Amino acid sequence: MNTSTLQDKDLDRVARKRAAAKMGWYIHASVYIIVNLLLAVLSAMSDRHWAVFPALGWGIGLLIHGAVVFLVTGGGGLHERLVQQERERMTLQRDAW
Repeated sequence: MNTSTLQDKDLDRVARKRAAAKMGWYIHASVYIIVNLLLAVLSAMSDRHWAVFPALGWGIGLLIHGAVVFLVTGGGGLHERLVQQERERMTLQRDAW
């Protein structure tokens, strides 16, 4: 088996894993926004501002999730674009060695 083919398969596997992690964060952020908007409306209707507490707690978790995905790991439509970006970035790094 050709060594470059094996490396390309490894690059593709890792790129897909990283792209999936980023996609997971985008989904997490979308759910965070939708749920917290609903909680803010409910909070405003009750004349108490309790919705800030779940937003802050969950926001810390979202921030940590984002830091892990975008800082620690380096890095159809959006998912495929992310896979391609990761693949290109990793190929450039490999070729630089």
